[in-house]
Amino acid sequence: MTPRGTSEELGVVVIGTGRMGADHVRRIQQVTSGARVTAVVDVDAERAKTVAARVDGCTAYTDPASAMAAADVDAVLIASPGPAHEAALLTAFEHGLPVLCEKPLTPDAASALRVLEAEQSLGRRLVQVGFMRRYDAEYVRLKALLKTGQLGRPLMLHNRHRNVASPPGFTSGMLISDSVAHETDVTRWLLGHEITAVTVLRPTPSASAPDALQDPQFVVFETDGGAVSDVEIFVNCGFGYQVQAEVVCERGTARVGDGHAMVTNMAGRWGGTIDQDYTVRFADAYDREIQTWVDATRRGETVGPSVWDGYAAAAVCEAGVRALEDGGRVRVELVEKPALYR
Repeated sequence: MTPRGTSEELGVVVIGTGRMGADHVRRIQQVTSGARVTAVVDVDAERAKTVAARVDGCTAYTDPASAMAAADVDAVLIASPGPAHEAALLTAFEHGLPVLCEKPLTPDAASALRVLEAEQSLGRRLVQVGFMRRYDAEYVRLKALLKTGQLGRPLMLHNRHRNVASPPGFTSGMLISDSVAHETDVTRWLLGHEITAVTVLRPTPSASAPDALQDPQFVVFETDGGAVSDVEIFVNCGFGYQVQAEVVCERGTARVGDGHAMVTNMAGRWGGTIDQDYTVRFADAYDREIQTWVDATRRGETVGPSVWDGYAAAAVCEAGVRALEDGGRVRVELVEKPALYR
């Protein structure tokens, strides 16, 4: 498949012009080669117009279908809220447009499965799901090390995911569906295993957590490869944004995310800085992710995390929310993996 447009640059419509979408517009225009933003979409017409006004030749829309029908649109980047993803993805399929869809693919396993079945009926992949940690330099090195087999079989994976503060309206379930969704994909990708069961432990909530928010949580994944992965998710830690992972294998361990690129010694103190936001910690990963998508799309290919990965993450997170709410261990139920994604 080749892009629909005829220009050398890929014409991209960005759906959703909130914080993530606006940052992707900036990234495509200022960092990425081989693409330009030709349209933006948002239900907030004024916000869409404001973002479009920053880009020469960019048109603002409020309806994704109208934007995708435009002659200067060759590909779609979805950065709208999760509940709007399914409709946008199915419309993109109707137009044969390649898509980069920010996580979650969709908010639940049932809708993700509908998307999977729709893409499967096309007989080819069109979607790259935005699990950007797969493009982070440290995680890439860790994955490469594990593939060599030098450390032996992975036994355990320890993950820490901390945010300064949760946004307004953040719920206890969203700690899993919006935050631990990343560790869900990291676990599956690093270990090469599917997650088969989820248990969620509930420490006494932090005094810094908003009322009724169960924060922190301790999530345990079991995998079909016999490994165990745990996640400390703490979204109101107060001091910074930290994402760390340590793999414990038969013959050694490996850890990423310590953030010790520079350590200073001054005035009787030593230390460094802690990132305050995911857009800082993973800026390079986002850059590589978008460039990889653009390059592959211009070649007529689809690479990276697939709709299957998005569906599996949705199913795991759904099980995790049930484990949080009901207690106990909840099994993850997946359909048989289609040949398109093997």
